[in-house]
Amino acid sequence: MKKALFYVVMFLFVQVVVTSIVSLVFKICGQPATSPEQFILSISLFNIIVIALFAWQKWTPVNRQYMLSRPWGVLCWTVLAALGTILPSLWLQDVLPELPNKLEEQFAQIMANRWGYFAVGLLAPIAEEFVFRGAALRALLEWTRKPWLAIVISALLFSLAHMNPAQMVHAFLIGMLLGWMYWRTGSIIPGIAFHWVNNTIAYVAENLLPGQTDHLSDLFGGNQQSILLSVLFSLCILLPSLFQLHQRMRKAS
Repeated sequence: MKKALFYVVMFLFVQVVVTSIVSLVFKICGQPATSPEQFILSISLFNIIVIALFAWQKWTPVNRQYMLSRPWGVLCWTVLAALGTILPSLWLQDVLPELPNKLEEQFAQIMANRWGYFAVGLLAPIAEEFVFRGAALRALLEWTRKPWLAIVISALLFSLAHMNPAQMVHAFLIGMLLGWMYWRTGSIIPGIAFHWVNNTIAYVAENLLPGQTDHLSDLFGGNQQSILLSVLFSLCILLPSLFQLHQRMRKAS
C-alpha cells in the first residue's frame, strides 16, 4: 500500500514541479502564464518525465513479452469497449448531480490547439497507465490477495489524482475497467489502447462540437428518446466487447 501511495505522490510531485517551472519561465519571458501553449508544454514535459522516471527506476516494468503473445484480438475488442463507454459515461453525468468543473476553460483551450492532442491524446494515456496500473496497481496486487480490493483502491487513486470533481466519477469507473484489464493481462498495453481511444474521442468531439460534449442532452437537444436509444446502442457495443475481453484476456506465458 505504501508503494502505491508513493508512486501516486511522485506523479503529483512531478506535475507540480514541472508546471511551476514552466509557468515561471513563461512569466520571465513575458508570456501569458495561462496560455494554451503553457498548459500544453507543462502537460507534455510532465508526462515525458513521468514515463522516463518510472521506466528508469523500474517502478513500471517495461518489456515486449505481452506484445510477443500477439494479443490482436484483445486490442481490437479493447478499442470497441472504449467506443462503447463514451455515451453511457455522458448519460451518467446527466443523471448524477452536477459537480464543479474546475478545469473546463483550461481543458477547452488545450483541446482547441492542435498540439493539445499530442499532450492529452498520446502522452497522457501512456504516463497514466505507467503510474496507476503498471506501478500503483501492481504494488497493490502484491499487497493484498483480493484483486478486487486492489483494483478499487487504484481506481480511487486514479480518480482523486485528476483533482477535478467533474471528472472523478468517470475516472473511477474507467479506472475500475482498466484495473481489471491489467489484472487479467499483467500488461499496461490494453489500458494504453483503451485510454488512447477515450482521449482521442474527447479531443475530436471537443473540436467538432465545442461546448456540447459535457452532457448527452446537449448532443441530442434534450430528446430523451434519442438519448436512451444512443445509450442502448452503445451498450450493444460495450457489453459484447467486455464479454469477449473476459474470454480472451490472459497473461503472456
